[in-house]
Amino acid sequence: MGFHTFDSDRAHVLEDEARYRYCSCEELYALVAPHEEMVLADLGSGTGFFTDDFAPHVATTYAVDVQEAMHAHYREKGVPESVELVEADVSALPFADDELDAAFSTMTYHEFASDESLTELARVVRPGGRLVTVDWSADGPGEEGPAPDERYDLGHAVSSLADHGFEIARAESRTETFVCVARR
Repeated sequence: MGFHTFDSDRAHVLEDEARYRYCSCEELYALVAPHEEMVLADLGSGTGFFTDDFAPHVATTYAVDVQEAMHAHYREKGVPESVELVEADVSALPFADDELDAAFSTMTYHEFASDESLTELARVVRPGGRLVTVDWSADGPGEEGPAPDERYDLGHAVSSLADHGFEIARAESRTETFVCVARR
């Protein structure tokens, strides 16, 4: 699988509320279980579409994206005060050991699913912390999202996370996507 990032020239489509059909704000909220003291990271945050849903409910949200252009779009839209923009690859996060109470990834796992990235997530998510992944499935028909050969299936996510010290709390395949909730 080749590394791929979302084309920042198409960033405007990341603000389309139709994205909620794959994972609603309410569902993601239930999976992450935020609280007012939480330190949270949105991995592959893009324009902050899902980041904004959490910002009012946690102490700090890190909007992590490898593309400065995505952060520029987010700044243009307006970044909430409790959100810190972090330009970094998931394999090299600028966080202290055990700094995050939780992290989530919506439709970006396929962009960073590597041993280095999962090792890094195991380092920065505190023991008992959550890692929530909702992504396009290689088992899906490929009508939406990236091409099927750029995707992973749920089995890959489950085994890779388990290999890196995460305990799987929930794993569910859907028509075009999968959901995986792991605890460190």
